[in-house]
Amino acid sequence: MKTQAIFARLLPIGLLVCVAGVVAADNATVTVKGYVLDSACAFTKGLEKPISKQCATACAKAGSQLVILSEDGTIYWPIADTTPSSGQNAKLLPFAGDKVTATGKTYDRGGSKALVIAKIEAAK
Repeated sequence: MKTQAIFARLLPIGLLVCVAGVVAADNATVTVKGYVLDSACAFTKGLEKPISKQCATACAKAGSQLVILSEDGTIYWPIADTTPSSGQNAKLLPFAGDKVTATGKTYDRGGSKALVIAKIEAAK
């Protein structure tokens, strides 16, 4: 009887540890190299890189969210990890139309990838 009581108390802790391990695995820190372009062009035009810096900047200033299109074709949606969340265009706007190297934690959901950018710089 005592063993069952101990098990019943430890089971939720064990499940929490397992769930935390799964969440941590999904939020790996990665380095992504790719172009900063507006999300509409990334999807509707199938671009491999922006048409121009001016075009990417104009779209961002008009409200289109900037994304990072990696070298392997993966689109990373930049997000904040704060609550309330905030848009990331201000962080990306200096790099609009350029190739960058960005490092941060990734999140995957429903086939989409998001990136909390810890560091971003022009690609070398």
